[in-house]
Amino acid sequence: MAQVAARAGVSGQTVSRVVNDSPRVDPDTRTRVEKAMDELGYRPHRAARALRTGRSQTIGLVVTTLATVGNSRMLQATAEAAAERGYALTLVTASNGVAAAFQSLAEQEVDGAIVLNEASAQVATTQRPRGLRLVVVDAQTDAGFVAVHSDHAGGAASATAHLISLGHSTVHHLAGPVDSFAAAERERGWRETLVAAGLAAPVPIRGDWSAESGYAAGEALAAASAVFCANDQMALGLLRALAERGRRVPEDVAVIGFDDVPDAANYRPPLTTIRQDFTALAHRAVDALVAEIEGADAASGPVVVPTLLVERASTR
Repeated sequence: MAQVAARAGVSGQTVSRVVNDSPRVDPDTRTRVEKAMDELGYRPHRAARALRTGRSQTIGLVVTTLATVGNSRMLQATAEAAAERGYALTLVTASNGVAAAFQSLAEQEVDGAIVLNEASAQVATTQRPRGLRLVVVDAQTDAGFVAVHSDHAGGAASATAHLISLGHSTVHHLAGPVDSFAAAERERGWRETLVAAGLAAPVPIRGDWSAESGYAAGEALAAASAVFCANDQMALGLLRALAERGRRVPEDVAVIGFDDVPDAANYRPPLTTIRQDFTALAHRAVDALVAEIEGADAASGPVVVPTLLVERASTR
């Protein structure tokens, strides 16, 4: 840093401000310092900075699996959002439980952690290392952490109302796992919308988010006229099962999914679905965690990201 300061003709404190992206540097000076950094091959020393600031500039991400499209997209979006805020990302799987994942992150001295989806169900009953700041994606609000989630219930309500508007006497539901917050909220939105319309709510058929479980539900749902699937992957499996049984979509059965995965528009037929904004979700989670880490005002309640109905051919 001293060499950069000498090359640029500024103080070491000015170089430090440039490195930490302080607004208290005029543009010409910043350009001169950045040029000197490039010429000398200067890079901030993360370990040294951690000793000085008490922060590692690293956050952890806890997942149970990357097999689901939602978790994979959240991983990418969270890594990008963290990088924009100047933080590195460490991925830890909770295959041995969330407690073990927390311990691993504590040993790596991360500044905080984001817990995704299925792993969130274990957070309330898991003791976390002292001082580990936490944001949980898809969880009930708890005094010990900030919760961030998509508007699962609102999205499910939109999906169900859309199918009702097409004249269906009821809407069947292919639900997600019983211990999933997102699945429970989507089921709630579906059920409340049917009840509000004065329609009976059939017993949900439960899957595990996979296309295979959607395919397995085909026999039970073959006689339905409208099905709201809790995610797009299960909807894909259901489309295949219905086709094998001679049931046409949407002429005989209207099908709607949730997530709007990149391939949803290329299903046969293209899938009507509820779009989750994974980029916005990741940014809100990272912003909430960085606020906790840096001592800024934290969210007082759950942070809810809106969803959007995307109409395609599977419900026409």
